[in-house]
Amino acid sequence: MSVRTQPSEPTEAVHRAGFACFVGRPNAGKSTLTNALVGQKVAITSNRPQTTRHTVRGIVHRPDAQLILVDTPGLHKPRTLLGERLNDVVRTTWAEVDVIGFCLPADQKIGPGDRFIAKELAGIRKTPKVAIVTKTDLVDSKALAEQLIAIDRLGEELGIEWAEIVPVSATANKQVDLLADLLIPLLPEGPALYPEGDLTDEPEQVMVAELIREAALEGVRDELPHSIAVVVEEMLPREDRPADKPLLDIHANVYIERPSQKGIIIGPKGKRLKEVGIKSRKHIEALLGTPVFLDLHVKVAKDWQRDPKQLRRLGF
Repeated sequence: MSVRTQPSEPTEAVHRAGFACFVGRPNAGKSTLTNALVGQKVAITSNRPQTTRHTVRGIVHRPDAQLILVDTPGLHKPRTLLGERLNDVVRTTWAEVDVIGFCLPADQKIGPGDRFIAKELAGIRKTPKVAIVTKTDLVDSKALAEQLIAIDRLGEELGIEWAEIVPVSATANKQVDLLADLLIPLLPEGPALYPEGDLTDEPEQVMVAELIREAALEGVRDELPHSIAVVVEEMLPREDRPADKPLLDIHANVYIERPSQKGIIIGPKGKRLKEVGIKSRKHIEALLGTPVFLDLHVKVAKDWQRDPKQLRRLGF
């Protein structure tokens, strides 16, 4: 393991523990990176922008450190009340973490969205910032070199001093461990903050809802990603089951904004909803380690993204 240390430091074993958060515009690869570092699926990933709504923490355990990853929603120019609340969540998170990782995809030139975030980061003086070039498996070495230079210049232009600039590929598992090695020295010294074996502090119901939502997002038309919310109504062990054959009953509602969207989610003869159920059940069983009976219903919550009362009810 190659951790960069200052020369001639005493080699006394120091334990570090702290919080890092990944920021970046929507779909910059933040959730995929969180999952790769933790080694298990904790944040939902989707190839659609703006899928993470909760601050999902992934926890990386090392003998000498505990790195707690806070995965924020993508910061963006808000158009709805939900958008404004998401941006507030991001800024609050930045102020509370020990290190910020700014994710910039290798396959896309730095754009206005990246500059918008970089300017906000420049205003946060104390927190060390690491620039992370994601999705390096999608470009050749020349394009990667150009992106690294562009990020270096962006820092100079805005007065951001990058603690590190690290190229990674979460899907090809390239340099993911190195990234952890570089983030850990930036954390404060201290004991572990979570018990060994914990991978996230999200309540199980929230994670289950996110897995259902991820499955529901796949393959639907582009206008739907923001319109889907999932609430797990109850999770109960089925009664009268033998101890060696437990079954967990999960009842969940998939909420959309308009009646016209119902057909898109349910699909012809209920085929899509059934696929959503099969797919998410597999991930839920892996997460909880027990067989699951999943009961899904699609409901309309009219214009919930603009309605403070409904946002609260749906957990925002």
